[in-house]
Amino acid sequence: MKVACVGGGPASLYFSILMKRMDPSHEITVYERDPAGSTYGWGVTYWDGLLSSLHATDPESASTISENSVRWDNWVVHVPDRTTVAEEQGGEGYGIGRRELLAILAERACSLGVHIEYECEITGEDDLADADLVAGCDGVTSVLREQHADHFGTRVAVGRNKYIWLGTTKIFDTFTFAFVDTEHGWIWCYGYGFGKEHSTCVIECSPATWKGLGLDQANEVHSLTILETLFASLLEGHPLIGRADPDGKAHWLNFRTLTNRTWYRDNFVLLGDAAHTTHYSIGAGTALALGDAAFLVEAIHSETRLQSALALYERQRMSSIRLTQRAARNSARWFENLSRYISLPPSQLCALLSQRHSPVLPHIPPRLYYQMDRAAEWLSSQVTRPPNTESQSP
Repeated sequence: MKVACVGGGPASLYFSILMKRMDPSHEITVYERDPAGSTYGWGVTYWDGLLSSLHATDPESASTISENSVRWDNWVVHVPDRTTVAEEQGGEGYGIGRRELLAILAERACSLGVHIEYECEITGEDDLADADLVAGCDGVTSVLREQHADHFGTRVAVGRNKYIWLGTTKIFDTFTFAFVDTEHGWIWCYGYGFGKEHSTCVIECSPATWKGLGLDQANEVHSLTILETLFASLLEGHPLIGRADPDGKAHWLNFRTLTNRTWYRDNFVLLGDAAHTTHYSIGAGTALALGDAAFLVEAIHSETRLQSALALYERQRMSSIRLTQRAARNSARWFENLSRYISLPPSQLCALLSQRHSPVLPHIPPRLYYQMDRAAEWLSSQVTRPPNTESQSP
């Protein structure tokens, strides 16, 4: 099969790796419009479940990814009175630089015979007319998908809050949430390490707070100065680092949750952010992109007809990610309604932060939900507790 992958992100590279592992005779080319190594973003997160899956599908790249990742097994919350609350995570989390991840996957793909063409932009179907399969992995603004938006049923829901993706030389040794109260409202940070020298800081706030702080008018340098002052106690003298674009603008965004009614058309199929997006507050984007690749490869090699394979991929993968998508929507709404929770005692705030994916939480008073959750946890411990054998007859 002759395969063209549009976009050089994780979904595209991992798909090409798994296709070559399944059948080395596949002729695969990845087309990336930017130069090699010129990715955006800082670090990405993933969890231990993904690492297990990667080891099962391609142990070589999985081992290299693991070796270049930062690990944590709990998270901390800095709340307004400067109390720090630590919580067990219930599993291991990992951070890895986006540039490092792409380099690892690109090197692995090339070692298997995949051809990667950088600085090559695909603008239409005619550019890939000789391909048996075209994988659209070019993100939210996928060019080929947008040319047939009515067919795919593309829908985009724009989030209310403003956010900016930054780096810092402050090294977080665990996943960190930090909330800061200002005269214009709350602003908060998601921080996590991804290497020996840098961490990621995603900073978020409501539109009213963003405007009240003057961030709507500030360029990048001024924005970073404002944010460094607000998060001074968290950063401990370390700077925040932006994207250093020539235009000098601060790259504040509203998160766009993208969905599509269908994921394929003829021989063109969507993967990763081109097919779906999930709010960054649950850290699932990279895992979902890699999972898409694995599902598609399995479908292609389990069906004799391409259209049947693409239909199988769409059906199975849409179903498998539904709960994650719902959790992401609920998590985003939790932060959009932060005022509902922020006045709670630190331990309760932390507990409900960990429950932010719950579809029930928005409909129950927070303190009542907390009490119900604690009661359910206690009942569960009683049910699972081993029977007391000391008082029983032999």
